[in-house]
Amino acid sequence: MAPTPSSTTSTLTLDINGEKHHLSVDHRTTLLDALRERLGLTGTKKGCDQGQCGACTVLLDRRRVVSCLHLAVAAEGREITTIEGIADGDDLHPVQQAFLDLDGYQCGYCTPGQVCSAIAVIEEHAAGWPSAATEDVRPESVPPPLTPDEIRERMSGNLCRCGAYVSIVQAVARGARAHEEARTATAEEAAA
Repeated sequence: MAPTPSSTTSTLTLDINGEKHHLSVDHRTTLLDALRERLGLTGTKKGCDQGQCGACTVLLDRRRVVSCLHLAVAAEGREITTIEGIADGDDLHPVQQAFLDLDGYQCGYCTPGQVCSAIAVIEEHAAGWPSAATEDVRPESVPPPLTPDEIRERMSGNLCRCGAYVSIVQAVARGARAHEEARTATAEEAAA
């Protein structure tokens, strides 16, 4: 029997990884709990459940959010991408491939959040967004190189209890190079 709607529940349509999902949720349901408990998308991990570890990071309209602090009702009408939606079929996203190639994980629990965060970091950097490690933050300045210090600062919201940080930084740098190469190739194709 379907739950009876009340003033504390809503029926939502969530666009997750390009697929529409309809569900009735209590207004207090976090996006993380809707993904894991209601929709069975368990790639997104529940770590601290306080927004401090980054294990639950997903992309919301291509920007990273910690889904344990984001209400499901606030995600309606927005594009949600979880780790399950990052790859293109059997082809891993370049960031996923870099994590695999460079051993950017140990136990793997934080890896889905790390990968989602890294993808957003690369796009934020390419768009010229400064970080706390960026020396020249004037709008007219070009984005600084994505140095290890920049990567560490930008990824600082994602914790790894195994301590795979060196490999994670290398994987993000490799993913950024692949992103830039793809962007350059697309621009050259458009110009031709």
